[in-house]
Amino acid sequence: MRILALNSSPRKERSGTATILNLFLEGAKEAGADIDLVYLHGREIKPCLGCFVCWIKTPGICVQKDEMEELLRKRRNADALILATPVYVDGMTSTLKAVLDRSIPLVKPFFEVRDDHCRHPPRYDQGPDKVVLVSVSGFTELDNFDPLVMHVKAFCKNLNGEFAGAILRPLGAQLPLFKKMGLPVQDIYDAIKQAGKELVENGKINSVTQEIISREIVPRSEYVKRINEGFQQALDANK
Repeated sequence: MRILALNSSPRKERSGTATILNLFLEGAKEAGADIDLVYLHGREIKPCLGCFVCWIKTPGICVQKDEMEELLRKRRNADALILATPVYVDGMTSTLKAVLDRSIPLVKPFFEVRDDHCRHPPRYDQGPDKVVLVSVSGFTELDNFDPLVMHVKAFCKNLNGEFAGAILRPLGAQLPLFKKMGLPVQDIYDAIKQAGKELVENGKINSVTQEIISREIVPRSEYVKRINEGFQQALDANK
């Protein structure tokens, strides 16, 4: 399996997103996958102009010449697409959203009814990509991911992809700290790697594996108390 992984966190390899994504990719690589990891932040990816030149004048080719051209080529050659993002105001980063918007050259302008819904037919003769969402949130509740998951599932339907699962980790950036503190998180680390193996071997991620990854580590009341104390200390120190 050829995997294209897009890490859209502005903090790149230092991010909580990278902590989770790299474990996932490690498991996929152990299962035999060929990995292509791309950090989106800092790349030249302009917003979609909505001009439809890629549909009418130059079918399949965007009028804008930037790094999206290379990403579309990589996407066409991949069997699975991993979308990795922190939760930004109930959604994905603006960089990743631009990548999704700029993906319309991969479909034709015509309408077809698929699954009782108007869609665009794929431009290229290839099976639907497996798509996996990898995301972290600074909040404790799992439902903070709901709008993002719904968005990615809709993207899969529109671009003829197959949603293969979501790796969702509340307090994801804190996972290394929790491990350093001696909290029992090894099962979460193991489950993230297992999810990567499951994608390669089964084409989807087991629901039990996803539940382990997202499980509670510390009680919400305790975490809220500690995080507020930490922010207050930072504010006081800044004075």
